[in-house]
Amino acid sequence: MYLSLAFLALLTERIFGYPDWVYRLIGHPVTWIGKLISALDARWNREGDTPSHRRLWGIFALAVVLAVVVSLSLLLESLLLAVPFGFILVVLVAASLPAQRSLEQHVEAVAAAMEMGGLPAGRRSVSMIVGRDPENLDSPAVCRAAIESLAENFSDGIVAPAFWLGVGGLAGGVAYKAINTADSMIGHRTDRHEAFGWASARFDDLVNLPASRLSGVLFVVAACLVPGASPSRAIAAIRRDARYHRSPNAGWPEAAMAGALGVALAGPRSYGGHMIEVRFMGEGGRTNLDASDIRRALRVARVADALLIGIFGLAALAILRA
Repeated sequence: MYLSLAFLALLTERIFGYPDWVYRLIGHPVTWIGKLISALDARWNREGDTPSHRRLWGIFALAVVLAVVVSLSLLLESLLLAVPFGFILVVLVAASLPAQRSLEQHVEAVAAAMEMGGLPAGRRSVSMIVGRDPENLDSPAVCRAAIESLAENFSDGIVAPAFWLGVGGLAGGVAYKAINTADSMIGHRTDRHEAFGWASARFDDLVNLPASRLSGVLFVVAACLVPGASPSRAIAAIRRDARYHRSPNAGWPEAAMAGALGVALAGPRSYGGHMIEVRFMGEGGRTNLDASDIRRALRVARVADALLIGIFGLAALAILRA
């Protein structure tokens, strides 16, 4: 059932997305999880505590978050499956976890902004999907940032939720989103969250490892099917550059995308007014990117997404027939 759930959730979200009226009415599971994390952060992350105590409280906070979301997910799943056509309702809930359409729309908005409004519009649009300082980005840097976000979030926001839905059902998918949300909120190396967010950051690295590798492979295969993309360059970039990324996981999809497109991604960037030296993914690739490169990256990602849906569909069919 879990593989079927992952397949149907991906397919449903691919077609319908997460409707705006639903978000306005009840919010989104990530926002609910985020409120719990914020409450625990405010209550248990005390500045007067030692780093070791703050780390222990951070471990406890993550455990509480996971216990709450997994328990509620299992309860909801059992209640829904007890009613007629309950599996369809479970699919609809699970479809809120992957973010295919929203990721595509946000990245495509950057390309459209660059084409129609130039650099100022591109900076405003890319600021919605990246954490770096947009005012310090020139046109190629805006395009690089959009493609990097597409590649990394393809893994974190699409492949990983689907993978954990396939492994653990609704509870597995929701648990992954809780870990990923905790990492994005408190898993930063700042004075406040260096210790408290340590567990969230490390656990997020662990649960994203299989999806990041699968994402890199999907981009390589997609490059075989997209005119102008190069699977051989994608493989070479993964082997050469992925290990040097600041993240143990993001290097795989970013390097694969850079190699497939023949461009250089990542590189030095500014966060909070501080320049951070980051190695380029796709070393030696073209650096003068424009909006057309964003659209080429979107074509690769769409094909990779179709491959992902197909993999889960075939796997679910094979299990059902067996």
